[in-house]
Amino acid sequence: MDFKDQVELDPSQVEDAGGSGGGGRGGFPGGMVIGGGGIVSVIVLVLVFVLNNVGGGDEPAQRQPTSNLSEQCRTGKDADQSERCQVVGVVNSIQDYWRQEFADYRAAKTVLYSGDVSTGCGAADSSVGPFYCPTDQRVYLDLSFFDQLQSQFGAKGGPFARAYVIAHEYGHHVQNLRDVLKSGGSVPVELQADCYAAVWARNAIKTGFYDKPFTETEIAEAIDAAAAVGDDRIQQRTTGRIDPESFTHGSSEQRVNAFKRGYKNGAPADCALSDLG
Repeated sequence: MDFKDQVELDPSQVEDAGGSGGGGRGGFPGGMVIGGGGIVSVIVLVLVFVLNNVGGGDEPAQRQPTSNLSEQCRTGKDADQSERCQVVGVVNSIQDYWRQEFADYRAAKTVLYSGDVSTGCGAADSSVGPFYCPTDQRVYLDLSFFDQLQSQFGAKGGPFARAYVIAHEYGHHVQNLRDVLKSGGSVPVELQADCYAAVWARNAIKTGFYDKPFTETEIAEAIDAAAAVGDDRIQQRTTGRIDPESFTHGSSEQRVNAFKRGYKNGAPADCALSDLG
């Protein structure tokens, strides 16, 4: 996933909030859509529960210094050399695509944090995983999640797996702008976000940020990540049993199929809620 070396990045779309924005554990249940301006998240099922059972969820938050993204992340070359700048480049490309697709698209900032953070949807900490808050229209991301995706959920990881996670959350932003979040059930909404992530992936080369279209190997990273965070895989891993009635994000097969559906033609119209779930 190589960026064009000289392409200009827009670091204003990403904010580094550092280590502590106030608040603590338990602000909301992970992985759920909460009415009245709550959180649409996370790429995984009730992640607080998962981390507490698999390990790594009880470590005290450590404050991390903020970084000056405007100085560090100027070009695509920077995005190839720094994880934070890679996030900037991915966010830039995603939002450029959706701006091309919808004339009324409004940009959403991504907030990088470590430990805990205050949001328009309440207080959160890193055990919640990546999430989108419809109240303040921001994506929140603790970069340590990408390590957890591999170590705790068994995904192979890789740059495009990370891009898929971010694109999924921006899929929720698109849903919010188009009044979809409140109109569909949890599983179809999450599958549509997976589908939208793949639509961007198919069209990313058109945004001008990348040297070439994504390879089959890179797309496989996203498909592997989607399978790793299927509700059935997570339930089997954490409880030893599978309960389809409690699914919130869809099974591994559903998530993979939703991604493949969006990637096939790269058309948002192929991601209708009625065709998913």
